[in-house]
Parts: sequence; structure tokens; C-alpha cells
Amino acid sequence: MHGILLLDKPEGLTSNAALQEAKRAFQANKAGHTGSLDPIATGLLPLCFGEATKISSFFLNADKKYRSIFTLGIATDTGDAEGHELTRVEQVRIADELIAEQLNSFRGNQEQVPPMYSAVKFQGQPLYKLARKGIEVERKPRRVTVYDLSFTRLDQNNIEVDLHCSSGFYVRSLAHELGQKLGCGAHVASLQRTGVGQFSLNDAISLDRVKKEKSFSTLDSMLVPTDVSLKHLPGVNLSDDAAYYLCRGQPVKAANVPRNGWVRLYANEAGFLGVGKVLDDGRVAPKRLFNLS
Repeated sequence: MHGILLLDKPEGLTSNAALQEAKRAFQANKAGHTGSLDPIATGLLPLCFGEATKISSFFLNADKKYRSIFTLGIATDTGDAEGHELTRVEQVRIADELIAEQLNSFRGNQEQVPPMYSAVKFQGQPLYKLARKGIEVERKPRRVTVYDLSFTRLDQNNIEVDLHCSSGFYVRSLAHELGQKLGCGAHVASLQRTGVGQFSLNDAISLDRVKKEKSFSTLDSMLVPTDVSLKHLPGVNLSDDAAYYLCRGQPVKAANVPRNGWVRLYANEAGFLGVGKVLDDGRVAPKRLFNLS
């Protein structure tokens, strides 16, 4: 089987644990996830099966959308509900206008320091392993972008935040920094990923449904075809001769090629071949060729 499973990851599982359960259900030899969600988090986790694992980086680097509940008045060492409480403000009296003003300051391009409780590695070791030992190290800030950010007041201490951001953005850092700006502390009480690139949580399939399905044809129908998952890239049709040389690693010429960037590659008889990149001279070089037979 080749393709992308849009999984709705349940709470309590790591991304890798969810991957392994889905992999067993599909009896797949090769599979990979496309970026970790914390165990506390739920929502959209694209899983790549078979040849589709070659394009996992497209999802790793894609924009993300989240819906999260922030609890104001309590700061934790992890930035979420699983951590130990650091500070507490019993009565949070902050106007919606001030919350909106401070959230608005996070919009646009910015430098964000990864939290200690993250999978970012320091000298080959994940930061969260150091954090569990009480060790804190200096982290390099990362360039990230917030495209859209809004909130709804749920009650005195909780707000629901909708976020559209670039890859590499940490929602826990947003909650922590917002709490600091408001002077009351804050942490992530719940987190749901609602979008990855072109894909929406509305199209996702629960892990329970995957595990209960016994028909391999039905399981196969749950997968998004590899080229459909790349429909945001321009498609380029190659002549049979061009396809022949491209499949042997050579850049080729083709009609209607964009000026630059990644493209999907097709041949008349073979169909979808994989993805390539447009060179400065207008030729297309193969980058990820698939064997989908």
C-alpha cells in the first residue's frame, strides 16, 4: 500500500505509538509519521505508507493549524497540563481587550526559543530528557511565522485559541509567553491540530476505526493517493523519451514548466513518477521518484 493516512490521533499516545498501531493494522512494511504531536495533543497526524514516505518532509515543513485551550493564572514547568505547577494566581481579572492586544503582538515573523520540554536535540540528546533531569541549556531561537491568531473567552480562567502558523512553532511557548505578558502565567490545557498544509482534521480517520477494519481493500481506500497529497505542486507531463531519461537520474526538458520550485511529474504510460525540481536552465531534475506498481 502506498499513500497518506490522515489520522486523528487520540490523546495519551505518542505520535510513534499511534504510527505503530496503524502500521500493524495495515500490515505495512514501511511507514512514517510527519512530525510529532505530544501525548496530550489530539488531531491531524498524516502517516506515510510505502513509497509515500519519500515525501514526508513536505508535511514536516507545511503550515499547521491548531485549536488550543489556555488556562490563565497557572504556569507549569512544561508549559502544558502535564507539568508541575510553578506559579498560581487565584483570581484572573484581565479584560478581553488586553488579551487580544497581547495575542496580536505574536502575529507575523518572529524568533521563538524552543521549550526545554521538546524533541529538539542538544548535542545529540532530546531537550526533554535533559529537562527531566533538571538540566536547562541555552537554545537557539528559530524563525517562525504566525499567519492568524484569535481567541474566544470560555470563562474567567480559560480561553480557546485558534492558530495558523509555520512549521516549527511551539504552542506551549505561545501560552507561556502570553502568560508572562499578561502577568498571570498560563499553560496549554488541551491542544488539537486541525490542519497540516492542505489537509484538514475534517478529513481525518480515527485510530479505532483503522484498528477495527479487517478489509485491506477498505484500508487501502482510506489512503490519500501520493500525488493527490501533492496537488499544491504544479503538475508536469513528460514525453516518453523525457520520462525514460528522467527515471535514470537525468534532468530533462518539458513543456509548461514553471520558472522554479517543486513539481509533480507524470508520463503517458507510467502515470505518476514522483517529484522533481526546476533548475535555473528550465530543465526538471528528478528528486523523489516512486515505484507505485
